[in-house]
Amino acid sequence: MGRNRAAVLGTGQTKYVAKRNDVTMAGMCREAIDRALADAQVSLEDIDAIVIGKAPDLFEGSMMPELAMAEAIGAVGKRLIRVHTAGSVGASTAVVGTSLVTSGVHRRVLAVSWEKQSESNAMWALSIPVPFTMPVGAGAGGFFAPHVRSYIHNSKAPGHIGAMVAAKDRLNGSLNPLAHLQQPDITVESVLASQMLWDPIRFDETCPSSDGACAVVIADEAAADDAIAEGRPAAWIHATAMRTEPLSYAHRNVVSPQAGRDASAALWKAAGITNPLQEIDTAEIYVPFSWFEPMWLENLGFMPEYEGWKLTEAGDTAIGGKLPVNASGGVLSSNPIGASGMIRCAEAAIQVMGKAGAHQVADARKAFGHAYGGGSQYFSMWVVGADKPEH
Repeated sequence: MGRNRAAVLGTGQTKYVAKRNDVTMAGMCREAIDRALADAQVSLEDIDAIVIGKAPDLFEGSMMPELAMAEAIGAVGKRLIRVHTAGSVGASTAVVGTSLVTSGVHRRVLAVSWEKQSESNAMWALSIPVPFTMPVGAGAGGFFAPHVRSYIHNSKAPGHIGAMVAAKDRLNGSLNPLAHLQQPDITVESVLASQMLWDPIRFDETCPSSDGACAVVIADEAAADDAIAEGRPAAWIHATAMRTEPLSYAHRNVVSPQAGRDASAALWKAAGITNPLQEIDTAEIYVPFSWFEPMWLENLGFMPEYEGWKLTEAGDTAIGGKLPVNASGGVLSSNPIGASGMIRCAEAAIQVMGKAGAHQVADARKAFGHAYGGGSQYFSMWVVGADKPEH
């Protein structure tokens, strides 16, 4: 973090659905932008820079669409920066936007990320041969399934843990009117009865393909103080962190990547947190396949190695539990890939601002937002709080 404090003044999201045939990418982004500006009670004229993020262009079949979108998203005459870190890009975009404020370069920054998966095919895009790299040939699920199997084997976790996560997140999603999948009747038994896609990952333990956009307005301390003085809440950004590692190297631990451990350790240190499980009130963790909840609980330092599943099984990751995870429904309920990471960051901010409605976690004062991307190699995260950080 830089010398200056920063805060989220407003967030905006579209309704996440399978196909947005009614709008272009630019129109979809503008929906989220307009909602974020309205929530923050600022205008585009107040924005100094715009940071955008999206998943690989091949996912939508449109190269550098931001160039054609610049006027529609209000970027003409302003600094426009594109961020790209694969599936973690939404969170990375929020972190880059934050750095422009904490460094003192800009006072107010608009960060926006999106995906229109309906216009191409992400699984096909992930299956094309890449030079000097082992082919995946089965999309993200085929790539991650062996890592999940390894985790189950090493942790001795019961087979129903993944179904518990899926049922929990989808039930949470049914409380969130913006979530893509609305499944209020889902049960652990119905998840276990769903089709096996990539052993051990079942159909109902898998994220959907969504169209949607998310935006956040990040401002400096003076702007946040002014908002609070006017009776509007702000989500103070206590710390941010990003780390990356190569896709493939000898003895790489893909179940608990070093980059994730390093990023979270740096984040907790910067935020002054010594016991994340006790000090974080709610977490938005990037879980596209249900077994990643216990895996990331360990990787991020919430639980000891091979014990993350115990927190899940005890019901402590449900709303009302010790650490509510993905109260919004998470990636398992809505997955516009380029935006999914920013949604985690935005939902963390929404929680500490007390704006989450039916999926609000009671007394949430400090929240965690997280995303990962690529072959579990890119990590971006932040801690936000209702109270101004001391440092």
